[in-house]
Amino acid sequence: MKAPAFDQIVDAIGEKRYKHILRVTETAEKLAKIHGVDVEKARTAALFHDICKYKDNARLWKEAERLNVKDLDSFKAFPQVLHAYVAAEAARVDYGIEDEEILRAIRYHTTGTENMSPVEEVVFLADYLEPMRNFDGVDELRKKAEADLKEAMAASLQGNLLFLIKQGTAVHLDTVRCYNDYMEK
Repeated sequence: MKAPAFDQIVDAIGEKRYKHILRVTETAEKLAKIHGVDVEKARTAALFHDICKYKDNARLWKEAERLNVKDLDSFKAFPQVLHAYVAAEAARVDYGIEDEEILRAIRYHTTGTENMSPVEEVVFLADYLEPMRNFDGVDELRKKAEADLKEAMAASLQGNLLFLIKQGTAVHLDTVRCYNDYMEK
């Protein structure tokens, strides 16, 4: 795996986003250790999860085209999700990451999806619950994440879905699929 040029990435995403990535990585490592999940995979996915959440949206769309992100038109309704798909492709194409579990953890860290692996769950939850997140019930969710990944996923998805519905925001189909999957478990 080729190491990312983090100085260039920090310029593109900003210092605040870079610090978020570091907090998510620490949280992912902690959750992975607690639950016996592959720490290296969780760490790698967490480090890459927001590397394409650029300050400049035009750059994001240009990178998506360069990396041949599939169904690019579908992201016009969900631009906040595109960075995850671009980051997964950048990890694969530009940095040589071939592990599909890591790539899926990057790709679905924002929406979730059905049939998530423990690595994917850890990265999703780490992004949602990193120490600077501050919303009603976050401390309870953090405790739940340390006790049971599946319960924490179900609770996080339920809270996120309710938030999106209250905002009157369209919900990405992967989020709906993920929510249904965890409700069935």
